[in-house]
Amino acid sequence: MSPRKIDQNLDGKGLGVAVVSARFNNYITDQMAQLAIERLGELGVADADIVVVQAPGAFELPLMARRLADRGDIDAVICIGAVIRGETDHYDFVAGAATNGIARSGDDTGKPVIFGVLTTDNTEDAVARIDHASGYADAAVEMANAVRQIHDLS
Repeated sequence: MSPRKIDQNLDGKGLGVAVVSARFNNYITDQMAQLAIERLGELGVADADIVVVQAPGAFELPLMARRLADRGDIDAVICIGAVIRGETDHYDFVAGAATNGIARSGDDTGKPVIFGVLTTDNTEDAVARIDHASGYADAAVEMANAVRQIHDLS
């Protein structure tokens, strides 16, 4: 008998994926969300199976992610935000709350909740990382398929 192996699978057919993006710093997050949505389509996720939601900021992403992940037709959630360091401690509180809340949403629901929140020291660093968003789609599809494979192990 050989080991049972969970293989990487980037086939998005039949998967429901939500993309939740923060409106704060939307000159960055809108581009990121669009790249993630386009990549989901390339991976075979049907337009009708993609739910797009905006939240006011990165702090609010975890609640939206949790509610979406609770839905039966959603297999994965991608959270997109951009928290850029300023001159106050606000950055630390928002970045920490978003990080912890997004991780907890995935843990609590048992569904992949992808952390696509940029946390940078300046706008230039955030803009330079916009194109990473297509990788969030890859992660969502891969993880949703892996969770299904784990569930179907015999």
